[in-house]
Amino acid sequence: MLRNNFIAGEWVRGDDGIENVNPSDTRDIIDLYAVAGAKQVKDAIDAAASALPAWSLCSPLKRFDVLDTIGTEIISRQKELGDCLAREEGKTLDEATAEAARAGHLFKFFATEAYRSNSEGYESIRQSVELSVRREPLGVVGVITPWNFPLAIPAWKIAPALAYGNTVVFKPAELVSGSAWLLAEIISRAGLPEGVFNLVMGRGSDVGQGIVSSSKVTGVTFTGSTPVGKSIGSTVFDRGGRVQLEMGGKNPLVICGDADIDVAVDCALKGSFFSTGQRCTASSRLIVEESIHEEFIDKLVDRMSSLRIGDARSPETDIGPVASEAQLEVDLKYLKIGDEEGAVRRFGGDLVQSDKPGYYLFPALFTETTNTMRINREEIFGPIAAVVRVSSFDEAIEVANDAEVGLSAGVVSTSPARIKEFVRRIEAGMAQVNLPTAGMDFHAPFTGRKSSSFGPPEKGSYCREFFTQAKVVHEAELPAINAV
Repeated sequence: MLRNNFIAGEWVRGDDGIENVNPSDTRDIIDLYAVAGAKQVKDAIDAAASALPAWSLCSPLKRFDVLDTIGTEIISRQKELGDCLAREEGKTLDEATAEAARAGHLFKFFATEAYRSNSEGYESIRQSVELSVRREPLGVVGVITPWNFPLAIPAWKIAPALAYGNTVVFKPAELVSGSAWLLAEIISRAGLPEGVFNLVMGRGSDVGQGIVSSSKVTGVTFTGSTPVGKSIGSTVFDRGGRVQLEMGGKNPLVICGDADIDVAVDCALKGSFFSTGQRCTASSRLIVEESIHEEFIDKLVDRMSSLRIGDARSPETDIGPVASEAQLEVDLKYLKIGDEEGAVRRFGGDLVQSDKPGYYLFPALFTETTNTMRINREEIFGPIAAVVRVSSFDEAIEVANDAEVGLSAGVVSTSPARIKEFVRRIEAGMAQVNLPTAGMDFHAPFTGRKSSSFGPPEKGSYCREFFTQAKVVHEAELPAINAV
């Protein structure tokens, strides 16, 4: 069955269709999803532009009701949504169901944000002048999302866009069209006026480019690779639009000599390999002080050896397959690069044999690496981690900060002084203490430094800086009118 695009309040057939394949069993075709052509992309943008004036002025109560309704249905259907996500992306069923619930709570959080005041008063420096700053919607927002969190990331972009009075054209990654379509179907029945929300599926080079280059799209919020993000940013900037970019990571986890080894191993295992390592916040660089280096590696390898790799929807599976054949090829390429660079492949990296044809790869751990190796410089986006041995805490900080990106960083230590020093000195948008580098509260801002992010943070109330624009109003007091 062909699943259509949603444009101007109607489900519309695409110019073509893309098969959605289960990475746990490539014989399983989930469904066929429409590909939007250039005309449909234009129609979606035009519909969003036409719907903007009325939606931008609608009451906070209306926006609250719509977003809360969406959140409630997502949460009530979290098992169904989680099953679809696990089936098409390869995330384990527990992780996928938790992501669905998270998406629902994100909509509910931003439902309450709709009630926040859209103006702030200030004392003017001039007598008899009132000064205020109004917050008004940005306009038509293009939402372009990746395949690794196909419910949560769209939720934390679409929900605030609608909460602050914008209209939306949503382009998901074609690899996870199933989750995107189910989310759009829920949104389509929540009471939005036609054109306020639109779904156009297809390839980034066609559909995404059509959104990014349109002068009617006032802002683009994007999550994905750094090269693509920089290209989008350049295009939108050149035409005078606004961008919010969340891009790559090469996240360090610093294991101090005073660390609780069991906590350190747990943080490394979950941060590096769960979700098949396909998280921009995954711990790909494990920076370990020499005094506990061998003990840490021995215990981590022992934990890795017990991991069960298999069908994402099996309750016995710890780690599912790589999301696609293309991503598996990337992972295998970097395993070869690591071997050729002289790193020691201490454990894993083998293809896993299964009774089902799928993209199964055992997580890999490299040791005896340096921070100059490509496996420590370039984002792999797979279940591959490398250990860098350091002689001191100061060296660990230097190595952690020696990167072109700065998204998430973690430290494992029992020393309050070291923890405080790490948080102060680390060059990252998010710091985790005695926790995996992956995993952030949904109501807190999500942001990075260096080449990881550009523009205002995502999530939480901080994202208002992207989805609204300020208008400063100076108003002279009117003279009093005497009553007759």
